[in-house]
Amino acid sequence: MTRLAGRTIVITGGSHGIGRAIAAECALEGARVVVGYRRREREALQVAEEASNGSIALPVDVRDAESVERFFSKALESCGAIDGLVTSAGIVSDGWLATLALAQFDEIVSTNLRGTMLAIRAVLRPMMAKKRGSIVALSSVAAAHASPGQSAYAASKGGIHALVRTVASEVASYGIRVNALVPGLIDAGMVKATHPERIRRTLAHVPMGRLGEGREVARPAVFLLSDDASYVTGHALFVDGGLGA
Repeated sequence: MTRLAGRTIVITGGSHGIGRAIAAECALEGARVVVGYRRREREALQVAEEASNGSIALPVDVRDAESVERFFSKALESCGAIDGLVTSAGIVSDGWLATLALAQFDEIVSTNLRGTMLAIRAVLRPMMAKKRGSIVALSSVAAAHASPGQSAYAASKGGIHALVRTVASEVASYGIRVNALVPGLIDAGMVKATHPERIRRTLAHVPMGRLGEGREVARPAVFLLSDDASYVTGHALFVDGGLGA
């Protein structure tokens, strides 16, 4: 299948985890991928090489507005246009709110929510000029149900849902679609760094009774980026084995 043939898809946090799986799937569908990374240069370059199709890797710190602007400027200079954006850059750091350091809370929200906003904001202007584009913001089931010990993370991801709904309504008339993709427990990225006991407890509430795979999130991402989802915007698509039901 080549649902993304000839298109350029930018993926922040594309060097590892779910972002890397999405980059690989977009490439299989014919896209040129721009892999955004902050620290994992070697992995990002490998992702771009494996994706082929003229794919490239560029550094970006999604917390920094100037870094984000430079990143998208270089992506546009190299590729000519940006047809899709996936905001996959994010962090998680657990802690009960009563004892959570304010700096820790700010870091999570700055990376996950503000970083998503900055990336979306930067790509909207060139998309509006072209009157087309699709944006997929990675969220989490933590935004939809209680996740004790993850108040900052849940708040940042819940903010993404609100951001997506509002921005989708602002730019729909420009032919731009904005959606959230909501993974559950996926055997990639953050889950690999999660304590096994926490995973075991959460899996007890997953109707499908297993972890998801990276490609099981990547394929829905391609759907949202492609014309197959041409009448879908402002939506949050859960890919969680029933956890958020």
